[in-house]
Amino acid sequence: MSRIALVTGRTRGIGAAISLALKNAGYNVAANYATRHDAAQAFTKEHGIPAFSWDIADFEACWNGVKKVQEALGGPVEILVNNAGITKDGAMHKMNVANWQAVIETNLNSCFYMSRAVIESMREKKFGRIVNISSVNGQPGQFGQTNYSAAKAGIYGLT
Repeated sequence: MSRIALVTGRTRGIGAAISLALKNAGYNVAANYATRHDAAQAFTKEHGIPAFSWDIADFEACWNGVKKVQEALGGPVEILVNNAGITKDGAMHKMNVANWQAVIETNLNSCFYMSRAVIESMREKKFGRIVNISSVNGQPGQFGQTNYSAAKAGIYGLT
């Protein structure tokens, strides 16, 4: 039986590429997404990688989502790729609290939420891999991306 991998961050772009690379390497892969159900269904149909929708910015939803993946794929998640991220750009003096919180929750807190949902089974099996995807903008920062850069810098610290 192949190892089970879970990739957050849609079924497009970087998340799709990571999911496909893991599948091609022999892993049993599931993908998480939040919106664009049509794109997720098309991805599943084309590549045979099941896609599960839940809000990774919600701690309980992450636990429930991981449980659904494990039930569907028949075992614990052994490889987690925290890839999901959003942008809500704006200069700090124009940024509202909702945009700050949305980016921090989705880009940074989700890495903790998802990791927390899989880490105990990894510890029990004495095997597991958690890969956190950040950004170069997490190091020097980027004008107009105060929230994004802060979240991505936080991922470096979390990792």
